[in-house]
Amino acid sequence: MRYPATITHDTDGWSVVFPDIPEAITCGTTLEEARKNAADALESALDFYFDDRRAVPLPSKSRRNQHLIDLPASVAAKVLLLNELVAQGARPAALARRLKLPKSEMTRILDPHHATKIDTIAAAMAALGKRLELSVAAAA
Repeated sequence: MRYPATITHDTDGWSVVFPDIPEAITCGTTLEEARKNAADALESALDFYFDDRRAVPLPSKSRRNQHLIDLPASVAAKVLLLNELVAQGARPAALARRLKLPKSEMTRILDPHHATKIDTIAAAMAALGKRLELSVAAAA
């Protein structure tokens, strides 16, 4: 999952905004620092969506002069899980019951900062009637 970011330069340095995730805003004194901060800002902004249990907008097609910021694969899988929960109107507690897991474990699965095995996320998707698929693409 790669989100387009608009990175602009001004007298104070470089500023970064994400058209798809307006909560993600950052800057840097160099372009390299701005790109690194962009990845951190993107992940941090997702907390709002997870905390509010609302769907995360998927990345739009990048436009000319936009930079693509990668979301870690583990976080991307959790975004897809959250979005499916929201789309189905399912509650995390109900999903925990389907998976025969304690509610506290479901809370960790839906925490983008908590390490979760990909098989666990795939099992959660299967409990929602979906299949998690992975693919490989050429590095940019």
